[in-house]
Amino acid sequence: MPTEFCCDDGLGYRRSLTDFAGPLALDESYRLAHLPLLAPEHPRVIPRLDGRGYEMGRHAEIFSLVMPLPQGAPEASPAWRELDAELRASPFAGKIAWDLLPRRADRLHATIVGSLGRGEPPAISPEIRAQLAAIAPFEVELRGLFSGNVNRGRLYLRAYPQRGAGMNPFQQIQQAFGRPAGDLYLVGYYNLLDDLDAGETQALAALLARWWEKPLLRLTVDALWLMGATDDLVLESRVTETVRLGLPAPALTSAPDSLQLR
Repeated sequence: MPTEFCCDDGLGYRRSLTDFAGPLALDESYRLAHLPLLAPEHPRVIPRLDGRGYEMGRHAEIFSLVMPLPQGAPEASPAWRELDAELRASPFAGKIAWDLLPRRADRLHATIVGSLGRGEPPAISPEIRAQLAAIAPFEVELRGLFSGNVNRGRLYLRAYPQRGAGMNPFQQIQQAFGRPAGDLYLVGYYNLLDDLDAGETQALAALLARWWEKPLLRLTVDALWLMGATDDLVLESRVTETVRLGLPAPALTSAPDSLQLR
């Protein structure tokens, strides 16, 4: 039987889209957390903001539980390569940070449970591990592209988890950690270096519409990463644990050296 995936009716992607009625301007959160890492001399960079903990895009190490993507997935997907080629031929291609892509190729992910701890890897209790062990591996379909109403300037791929009775698997994982059930599961991929003018914005909106329903990649999720990072692009990051699903507790194992990202 073909795998059934969650659909837009049960997820928050359309609700959270960028408003393309006017030119796309990089928003405050992007100018604080992303732009300093990409173009530190840009005049619209926000170096720091009281209470936000950022200093030129960097912050204290924060740990999150994330769904990793296999390294090389973009190159292996014909649809993904087609999308990439269309972006490279777009009117705003010169405003995309292309040199960032290889720097993040081994750490592409969607955050499932954010902000689990600072400074030191958080302990995962036996009770949480038991709940994760009861969640069987599941399928996820990535579709693209997405620009949201927060972090305007970052372009994402949308993750659609396998449909389940009641909560979807991502929500089950969130529930295990005592978090509210979310409905946005995004893989940050492309980043803009500047605002878009009216024509470029409409070109982006049209591209999003053309690619909305197109699958880019399917993967089986049987493990998650506990990742610590000192920036929102995870350029300085480390994977301290691999959390496996559908296995008897303990479900937490040390990450192999190949997953240490710095």
